[in-house]
Amino acid sequence: MQGHIHKRVRTDRHGKKTVRWYVVLNLGFDHEGRRRQKWHGGFRTRREAEAARAKLVTDLNTGSYVLPGRMTLGEWVRHSWLPMTEQRVKPTTFYSYKRNLELHVVPALGAKLLQQLTPPMLNGLYASLATGSESRKPLSAKTISYIHATVHKVLADAVDTGLLGRNAAAGAKPPRPSRRTTGWINAWEPEELARFLEFVQDTRLAPIWRLSAMTGMRRGEILGLRWQDVDLDRARLSVRQALVAVGYEVVHSTPKSHSARVIDLDAETVAQLRAHRARQDGERREWGADYEDQDLVVAKENGEPIHPHTFSQSFERLIEKAALRTIRLHDLRHSHATLALKAASRSR
Repeated sequence: MQGHIHKRVRTDRHGKKTVRWYVVLNLGFDHEGRRRQKWHGGFRTRREAEAARAKLVTDLNTGSYVLPGRMTLGEWVRHSWLPMTEQRVKPTTFYSYKRNLELHVVPALGAKLLQQLTPPMLNGLYASLATGSESRKPLSAKTISYIHATVHKVLADAVDTGLLGRNAAAGAKPPRPSRRTTGWINAWEPEELARFLEFVQDTRLAPIWRLSAMTGMRRGEILGLRWQDVDLDRARLSVRQALVAVGYEVVHSTPKSHSARVIDLDAETVAQLRAHRARQDGERREWGADYEDQDLVVAKENGEPIHPHTFSQSFERLIEKAALRTIRLHDLRHSHATLALKAASRSR
């Protein structure tokens, strides 16, 4: 028999008796021939113990039984899952995992044993994140859904390593992000883009703003672009790396698509990039040995990388000075796509 019920009666110093029921699982024999048993309980009634025994025996027979452990969610996240995951994902992805877990999940559920976690516990967490508190603003359904997906990954890996028999997140119900879309994209019209490029034409990074507008490259791809990946004679460039912010630290990463791609350049962009490289060569000579040469197309006067946040803020200030309709730097990608679609429709 794989499991049986055991009754225990305890008497306290006042003579009061307490009855508890335990499930005793037989796990076979160890290498020295000694019987291995595991006790589960105690339950207040025999009926509760019988129900637990049936489930435990089923888990044992199906291979989903997990020995009770004392590891908490916080210990698993901080000492095992995060160090393991850091080697498998991009720095920006790891940073978002760590930030959400440390800010929202571990403070609420980190002290719970992994095997104590239940779908209602996670639902309670999601509800509290949605309503907020005096010290914390409510989170959007989209953000909570992302947190839920992260928790699901955390617990799925605990199942894979044998710490859990089931993933509590699989039965949780996070709020669903709204599916409503307006169909409207915040992009500049050709006239607005022309006004912007005319306004910035005398600035040091004028060729870079044009490059952003004409290629649809992401911010990190622009900042990570190296001269070795630019072929001005053939009017093309290769997107091979990105410069991204992890916290406030700047790190090199791969493009979002994880693969390099080639982009053709128009004649005016090529001409402006030639002028930009000549200016950069002058800055390199002026700074001499103090120049930090990383072969970057976009860099400070001393060759250092430009922080992604600083780049976006520069764009915002230029828009304000030019009195143009406000868009994000990322929306230049939409402007590029919109102009390309309009050009294609006119050519039909």
